[in-house]
Amino acid sequence: MLVVPLVVRGVRSSLSHSCLRSSLHHHNSVTSSLHQYYSLQSSLHRHSSVAGIRCYASEANTQQDEESSNSTQIDEQEISRRDFRFIFPEFLPDPKPEWRNSLAEKLNRKDMLNRRDQIEIPEFYVGSSLAVTVSDKNSTHPNKISRFVGKCIDRGGTGLRAWFTLRNVIEGQGVEFMYQMYNPSMLKIEVLRLEKSIDEDLYYLRDAPPEYSIVPFNMEPEILPEGTSVPLYKTIVPLNARPWTKHWEKYIDVVYKGYSLENPYPTPGKVRRMVKWMAENNEGWQLQTLKYDMMRDYRNTIPVEEQDKIWEEVGDELESRDNQMRKVAVKRAFIRPTKKL
Repeated sequence: MLVVPLVVRGVRSSLSHSCLRSSLHHHNSVTSSLHQYYSLQSSLHRHSSVAGIRCYASEANTQQDEESSNSTQIDEQEISRRDFRFIFPEFLPDPKPEWRNSLAEKLNRKDMLNRRDQIEIPEFYVGSSLAVTVSDKNSTHPNKISRFVGKCIDRGGTGLRAWFTLRNVIEGQGVEFMYQMYNPSMLKIEVLRLEKSIDEDLYYLRDAPPEYSIVPFNMEPEILPEGTSVPLYKTIVPLNARPWTKHWEKYIDVVYKGYSLENPYPTPGKVRRMVKWMAENNEGWQLQTLKYDMMRDYRNTIPVEEQDKIWEEVGDELESRDNQMRKVAVKRAFIRPTKKL
């Protein structure tokens, strides 16, 4: 009777030890697997977070690159559009403060753009050769139009008051016409030769030989290759002998650089008058010091920030119209070859 309980207890004890060992082994395996799972999950989370950081960093870098490229493009566009002050100077307002009116200036720019939809107003400078067609009720043409060809000797005015002057010599007689650029009677402005003078105006051509002012009426337009700069007219014009319409000997190499004189001071009296003219605080001395007058330049110009706002307002339309006019001019200048029979 004592053997069975011992055996039974031994069996139970052995069973309990074996179950305990198995449960412990199972628990160790489960804990190890859980440890591996959590470590794998943490490593995955760490890798994913690093990848996300790298992804965000790469996106931020690309975004910064795009912003920098866009900013550089905008800066280049603004810098290139600042050249519009030479191509379209009438869009800049008058620098005198007493004549400024922001609302009137904005309406003027809008009217000028609308007017440019009706006629072609190309790029030209003082020294360019132009052909202008206007409506004239007194013309002998059946369509009541008149066409004049000449060299642009001056240009000025702001807004709708912009103007330019053409000069030509016809049958030995000098003829000048002053045109309002945005006048409703203006029908067409055609550039025959695009040039730029080294002087702001060419009124000294009135006292020069006629060959420097002659522009043929049958002159064909000269098209510049794409991307070339505007040629500079550097010809030095020799003036005729006295009498002149102005004392050009006072302004040579001071205001004007495009003409030359032979014996500008033929008498001692003219030499004394010239010495008096160039004396300190006199007009000739002041003309020589104008290039150092920074306040004069400041008063006669529009600030760059204000110019950028104006070109931002009208720059896109001016660029598109200018490109269209260039394409049309190239097509007009293209002559198709004829077959020889």
